[in-house]
Amino acid sequence: MIPAPPAPSQFDEPWQAQIFALTLALSEAGHFTWPDWTQALGAALKERGANRPLDGGQDYFAAWLAALETLLARRGLALPAEVEATRAAWERAYLSTPHGQPVNLAAG
Repeated sequence: MIPAPPAPSQFDEPWQAQIFALTLALSEAGHFTWPDWTQALGAALKERGANRPLDGGQDYFAAWLAALETLLARRGLALPAEVEATRAAWERAYLSTPHGQPVNLAAG
């Protein structure tokens, strides 16, 4: 097994740390190898940087998310329609939650 890289020393937003940890956990659980991951991330970065320079922050983690979604879809673990339905459910829950209250997915 190829060891995972160390975590970045700082994340700009909590979701970046969460997606980093999720990717490591999925790889460690055997859902994909680290070489598979690096290939998917490289392709996503290349695609996103084809038309404009990447900023190295938000762009990087947007590519990370796209790569993870692509890899999981290829393996039948999270199909695009399921991902979109979950994203939409979270959006509805977020928009219907009063300011300052925890977001409850079931309430959306």
